[in-house]
Amino acid sequence: MSTETPQQLAPAQREIADQVITSLAGPDARLRADQETAVAALASPGARVLVVQATGWGKSAVYWAATAVIRAAGGGPTLIVSPLLSLMRDQVAAATRGGLRAATVNSANIDEWAGVEQELLDGSLDVLLVSPERLANPGFGRRVLEALAGRLGLVVIDEAHAISDWGHDFRPDYRRVSDVLQTLNPQTSVLATTATANARVTADVAAQLGDATLVLRGPLARKSLHLNVIDGLEPLQRYAWVAQELPMLPGSGIVYVLTVADADRLVQAIRAVHGDDLPVAAYTGGLPAEERHRLEDDLLAGRVKALIATSALGMGFDKPDLGFVVHVGAPPSPVSYYQQVGRAGRALDEAVVMLLASKLDDAIWEHFATATIPDPARMDRLLETLGAADGPMTVPGLESATGIRRGRVELMCKQLAVDGVVERSSEGWSVTGEPWVYDAEHYAGVLAVRRREADIMRSFIRGEKCLMRLLTESLDDPQAQDCGQCSVCRGEITPGLAEAPAADIVATVGGVLRRDAEILEPRKMWPGGAFGTRGRIPPGSMAEPGRVLAFADAPQWRDVLDAAKAGDPDATGALADAAVTVVAQWTRSSGVRAEGIYSLDLTGGSLAAVLAARLREVGRRDVGEPLSVIPGPRPGRETTGADEAAYWREHLGPMPQTAGTVLLVVDETGTGWPVTLAAAALRDAGASAVLPLVIHKTA
Repeated sequence: MSTETPQQLAPAQREIADQVITSLAGPDARLRADQETAVAALASPGARVLVVQATGWGKSAVYWAATAVIRAAGGGPTLIVSPLLSLMRDQVAAATRGGLRAATVNSANIDEWAGVEQELLDGSLDVLLVSPERLANPGFGRRVLEALAGRLGLVVIDEAHAISDWGHDFRPDYRRVSDVLQTLNPQTSVLATTATANARVTADVAAQLGDATLVLRGPLARKSLHLNVIDGLEPLQRYAWVAQELPMLPGSGIVYVLTVADADRLVQAIRAVHGDDLPVAAYTGGLPAEERHRLEDDLLAGRVKALIATSALGMGFDKPDLGFVVHVGAPPSPVSYYQQVGRAGRALDEAVVMLLASKLDDAIWEHFATATIPDPARMDRLLETLGAADGPMTVPGLESATGIRRGRVELMCKQLAVDGVVERSSEGWSVTGEPWVYDAEHYAGVLAVRRREADIMRSFIRGEKCLMRLLTESLDDPQAQDCGQCSVCRGEITPGLAEAPAADIVATVGGVLRRDAEILEPRKMWPGGAFGTRGRIPPGSMAEPGRVLAFADAPQWRDVLDAAKAGDPDATGALADAAVTVVAQWTRSSGVRAEGIYSLDLTGGSLAAVLAARLREVGRRDVGEPLSVIPGPRPGRETTGADEAAYWREHLGPMPQTAGTVLLVVDETGTGWPVTLAAAALRDAGASAVLPLVIHKTA
């Protein structure tokens, strides 16, 4: 790894680069000296360059100019690995403005794949943009990458911190980039870019590129950002603050939340206060690509005041006049926080950044810290299953055979593929014969780094020093200094914004959110594994789609749930009133009326029984005796689905003989397996249908 050495383009190369830059940024635009150094280095065959620069520095200008210079000299096309569809779409448009012919191959344009690949192979395409997941696709690898390996002129790894598991956004599929680098013609140049890499991540990425990597690193502070923190608001107050203060924030912007459920709830809270007068929308990774594109366009055009978004709206979204970024809950690291707030104020003198912190964030940080750390016992179980299989296995098949949840299976297979232990074909996953060894020391180090980053976020929230200084120091910026304009430096938040929401706004938001319930989708497959039975749950044993009063840490219910579990009659009454409302709406919408009501208290209390009694009283229905639970040590949090299902099959008490449609009120569950097993047992006892109503679903 080498540090910056100023380089200059030859006059003819500079003319080509300037044509690209003026097409992108206007007739007076030129490459800056630091950008020219990068382009000049990449124009030399076989160069390796890592650019670590602040958001808005112009990293994309470097690879467009370098592509034009390389192509003019007879070099091959550029392959850009980008993480998000929104980024690819923007980049294709930018390349076109720069006079380059660009295209992308992704899940949203399957009909165009054959034509794009042919144009690439016949040399008429200058730039191909792909996702890291596309690199991992066996068919794409055979058809395109093998054919291009010796002909590429430039490979660009955008958001390159994601290839390092020391980074805040490590993605196993991104490590496929390393495989591509191994097959390149030695004359192919490689550029890696990121705005969010500290010294350790920078060193790791540079090492993956090669010993002679040129690292170009600049100052990371953003002078336009006014950083603020408000700590101590209760969860419902945070929603109310956003609903109250959103009209006061400049222009249009992004409100980040930590979960999909938070995004939907916060949109509902804002509409409860403002109706249609303040247009907002939820943006999450689960939306179809076309819908995400439409929402991005709405924000770019100012047709919405804000998108209420998960981290799915982040890398690559470019609105130079984005006026604000608000976080309802802190990201798990200062690096990811810096990356997200960097969306604001790129072409503005001032932009507002606000973090609404909460002590609840700690549990979410710990989840993110451990989510990608392999579990050796689960890995061994997965590998044993694959090793004993007659052929490749699909992810659903592995879920059924191992009892490990589908999302976890997908992540584990990707991690094993990075190590060459498994491989994927069009038929599924299979073992390669390579042994897998758990690198305990390495993963302990990764976990320790992530927890230290969470400690830095705690320091940020406490305001221990200038907020911009703390962020840039966490990225090992040697030029970090006090900004003079954050809420720590000024001693107050941005003028014109309130420290807390009004009580009536909090009441309005809470009242609206408590009226609705989440849908509880029934489990459709038995887990296999320790449970012993796999495959589809027969229709005659399956629960109907149910309802959930309080999902996870739903802010409108958090304090009420705690009080109700402690026996507070007012809180219990509030839950009972909500249950009556939900069941009434459920009955009207479905046309199905429960003929009997049963309760199942899984946590040792009587909350479900109390609510069942209230529902019987209001609906004049029969209520059976509470279903019993046989005492025994409960499954732990790390228990597999198969083990938990087996436990509840053995520990649910005898079921009463029943008939017709029954409503099953359950106090609390995370996985839903006790609901699934209780529903199956009630169906065996004569119920024609079981409608689950879960008071609190913890995950």
